[in-house]
Amino acid sequence: MEMVKTLATEHPVVIFSKTNCCITHTPETLIRNFGANPVVHKLDQLPKGHQLERELLESGLNPSVPAVFIGGQMVGGSNEVLSLKIQGKLKQMLIDAKAIWV
Repeated sequence: MEMVKTLATEHPVVIFSKTNCCITHTPETLIRNFGANPVVHKLDQLPKGHQLERELLESGLNPSVPAVFIGGQMVGGSNEVLSLKIQGKLKQMLIDAKAIWV
């Protein structure tokens, strides 16, 4: 998970996706609605995208995308981000990661 961890900690919010992944729209939109600007890495457009996808699968994500990291911590996929929003926890996570300011 070294490459994933490195990329996931470079910005407050990082999403790993693919160009053909329509599910990524949901977590990305939820996060943007709070004013955060996630960095989205499209695995199929990166030179080492296959290695990154393998690392995500090995970490337990299946399917491997979308994979959302907030504050360097793996949150999960679309369902997990939606659950955090419903529980009222997503905003505080974004604040703690310094992705948004209130």
